[in-house]
Amino acid sequence: MWRLRRAAVACEVCQSLVKHSSGIKGSLPLQKLHLVSRSIYLHHPTLKLQRPQFRTSFQQFSSLTNLPLHKLKLSPIKYGYQPRRNFWPARLAARLLKLRYLVLGSAVGGGYTAKKTFDQWKDMIPDLSDYKWIVPDIVWEIDEYVDFGHKLVSEVIGASDLLLLLGSSGETAFRATDRGSESDKHYRKGLLGELILLQQQIQEHEEEARRAAGQYSTSYAQQKRKVSDKEKIDQLQEELLHTQLKYQRILERLEKENKELRKLVLQKDDKGIHHRKLKKSLIDMYSEVLDVLSDYDASYNTQDHLPRVVVVGDQSAGKTSVLEMIAQARIFPRGSGEMMTRSPVKVTLSEGPHHVALFKDSSREFDLTKEEDLAALRHEIELRMRKNVKEGCTVSPETISLNVKGPGLQRMVLVDLPGVINTVTSGMAPDTKETIFSISKAYMQNPNAIILCIQDGSVDAERSIVTDLVSQMDPHGKRTIFVLTKVDLAEKNVASPSRIQQIIEGKLFPMKALGYFAVVTGKGNSSESIEAIREYEEEFFENSKLLKTSMLKAHQVTTRNLSLAVSDCFWKMVRESVEQQADSFKATRFNLETEWKNNYPRLRELDRNELFEKAKNEILDEVISLSQVTPKHWEEILQQSLWERVSTHVIENIYLPAAQTMNSGTFNTTVDIKLKQWTDKQLPNKAVEVAWETLQEEFSRFMTEPKGKEHDDIFDKLKEAVKEESIKRHKWNDFAEDSLRVIQHNALEDRSISDKQQWDAAIYFMEEALQARLKDTENAIENMVGPDWKKRWLYWKNRTQEQCVHNETKNELEKMLKCNEEHPAYLASDEITTVRKNLESRGVEVDPSLIKDTWHQVYRRHFLRTALNHCNLCRRGFYYYQRHFVDSELECNDVVLFWRIQRMLAITANTLRQQLTNTEVRRLEKNVKEVLEDFAEDSEKKVKLLTGKRVQLAEDLKKVREIQEKLDAFIEALHQEK
Repeated sequence: MWRLRRAAVACEVCQSLVKHSSGIKGSLPLQKLHLVSRSIYLHHPTLKLQRPQFRTSFQQFSSLTNLPLHKLKLSPIKYGYQPRRNFWPARLAARLLKLRYLVLGSAVGGGYTAKKTFDQWKDMIPDLSDYKWIVPDIVWEIDEYVDFGHKLVSEVIGASDLLLLLGSSGETAFRATDRGSESDKHYRKGLLGELILLQQQIQEHEEEARRAAGQYSTSYAQQKRKVSDKEKIDQLQEELLHTQLKYQRILERLEKENKELRKLVLQKDDKGIHHRKLKKSLIDMYSEVLDVLSDYDASYNTQDHLPRVVVVGDQSAGKTSVLEMIAQARIFPRGSGEMMTRSPVKVTLSEGPHHVALFKDSSREFDLTKEEDLAALRHEIELRMRKNVKEGCTVSPETISLNVKGPGLQRMVLVDLPGVINTVTSGMAPDTKETIFSISKAYMQNPNAIILCIQDGSVDAERSIVTDLVSQMDPHGKRTIFVLTKVDLAEKNVASPSRIQQIIEGKLFPMKALGYFAVVTGKGNSSESIEAIREYEEEFFENSKLLKTSMLKAHQVTTRNLSLAVSDCFWKMVRESVEQQADSFKATRFNLETEWKNNYPRLRELDRNELFEKAKNEILDEVISLSQVTPKHWEEILQQSLWERVSTHVIENIYLPAAQTMNSGTFNTTVDIKLKQWTDKQLPNKAVEVAWETLQEEFSRFMTEPKGKEHDDIFDKLKEAVKEESIKRHKWNDFAEDSLRVIQHNALEDRSISDKQQWDAAIYFMEEALQARLKDTENAIENMVGPDWKKRWLYWKNRTQEQCVHNETKNELEKMLKCNEEHPAYLASDEITTVRKNLESRGVEVDPSLIKDTWHQVYRRHFLRTALNHCNLCRRGFYYYQRHFVDSELECNDVVLFWRIQRMLAITANTLRQQLTNTEVRRLEKNVKEVLEDFAEDSEKKVKLLTGKRVQLAEDLKKVREIQEKLDAFIEALHQEK
């Protein structure tokens, strides 16, 4: 029924057209015409059907079929007659025959209108094909049995397809996908195909009608030619520009709606409504491959040829601003004319529900919608750059990896390089210019890298340095995209705007490029937001003469079109090169595995981290072994070490001065005073030092002693470093000395020897101490006087002149001691003079200081020999000791002194042993664990301590396998997306 009603309306419209064709101007608005009639009117608004004859030729073809209709046989028209009066049967027949055209046209037009409305509604819906899991499974089960016709969810038309619709097919070389051609084929099916065929036939009829009308209405056509050709061209260009801008605004609105919908869907997924995890995005997988490659030491001639977008340009040309417009956030440090980019920054752009940024080696997310987080991110990037730059340098080749996620971001990987400079200024390293050139060449020489060449449009093109560098790296321009920044300033400052056109068309520079773009990145105010900059850019190009005069094309302007084009080119390069790169890593892996089997056939392939974990377990086991040392062993080594440390002080400062006294009372008083002073000031500290050194020695012994066949010398450097760092961090308990001082003082105050066994033990301890001192003294005298006569005869050794003088002095002093065996420890002045004169009489010149030094050793030997003889006499003196030496000439107070020292050593060793086993060993174990944890986080430390061909080969093998696995997973996901 609706088709009959539409046909009736179409008949009324045709009747009005017939009236207008008779030469009467109609007033029917264009909007009220039927769709087919309106299309005819729009194509030729000046056409007037004034003769009935034209309709006869117009009716020979059908709009839906190619079958010719029966030609009407009408009588020839004589121009003196009126067709309305004489040929009304023919006119009636023509109208009846034309009725079917109107009916069919109305049906086709109505169907086309409904189809267009449906397509417009459908195109506004974002792509939800990746989120099919949100729809219940029952819907997809029903879909297998019920044909829904066309999909209700369609992707928004991309900018590259929009450019294809607006401009000619050869105007742009960037198309993200082939969706345009597929959609065209899809739309030509069914009713829309009939409509297109109908419009083509109508155009043919119009051409025939216009040629026929030209023969009879020449004067009418001449009256309509009032507008010059130049004005028509200007008018058409103006209409085209407005149309492009209109579609650009429509696209922005659709993208905004699409962004909001995607954000909502991703937020719902983040909340875990369906408890499913989205697969890692393609760009994130690809970025991980690049991160692993950046850490890989290419010692096997395997180069990184994976694509990335390399952003190069002169300093202050606007590289960072372009990158921020693509990332839609002010994320980089900014400076006025000074170098801010001091090391490469790899930025991975991907889509996500929230606009955030995070570093590869950090879990902190920076919210890019908050100004405080943006400031913190810029500060962190600046700190990382300064940390990468070594002392004495200005720039660094070390890369900072940053991931930026947000709704509507184009997926790609960009690397922002330091700006190319022409002159090294004060404060820069002398090799700064060469270092920047080498870093830029290292990235651009990758045959699959896309070079985004940034040129400042506000300065003279001849001052550019980067264009020559890019021309060397990519002479044919197959992977270079040229971007002219600050076009707003260029339009104001450049006297000839055609110069900008020459730059964009690639005619000014010798450099060739795949595409040319002109952008505006703000007014130079660092506080401007991205939204404000984008509005300013669109407003500028909308009013710019460069677009109005066709010096620039619509698809060559704005950073939005630039980001779309770069993303398309990036993914095209990825699809073309990633499989070849994967094959090269497969070959590298085979070579590494073969080398490992030939050199280390019986060892597992442990990389540096795995070796560190193995060494860590061994070290912790060795620390635990300290707790297995027996108490007896601890006390023996502590007592022995402590006596070695204090024996010199006991004999030289306590025993020898006390032995010079005349009676036992004075001896005991002197000993008590000196022991008290020693205990208060030195002894506890010495004891703690001995205990700490003993713990270190035992720890080192467990760490360094070979473990037989299981010993792996690859861990030696690591164990030594852990030992030194742990000992450095360990501190003894501060309260140990105070408690130890009280214990030692109480032990030295006791003079009561309870039994004969203790008495004999004290004598034995005294003999050992005195014999050791006597041996040391004899060795000192031998070194002083030289070899004796036996060694001179048997070993052919001679004395030096100084040794001869010492020998003569020794002999003279021994004569003096034989005369007085109870001589005091010090020589008087007259005695020194006597000895010197006696020696001079024999022709030996000596100095008084030499006499004193020789006397010290001679008297010391004499005293020790006398003390040892007295010690032998005291073996039977325990009975007299019990009677307190009453009525006895034998006094063994020196034996009591050594017993007190021996008992103090035993008690101190026992106290230190308890503190070691109960406290210090556990603290040392804790320190070792902390050191190992710190070393585990310090990759440089591990590389320094775990070295060798075996480690490096295992490390390379692990990296190559990881790269190959990630590449294979990425390629599989890439094929699934296609």
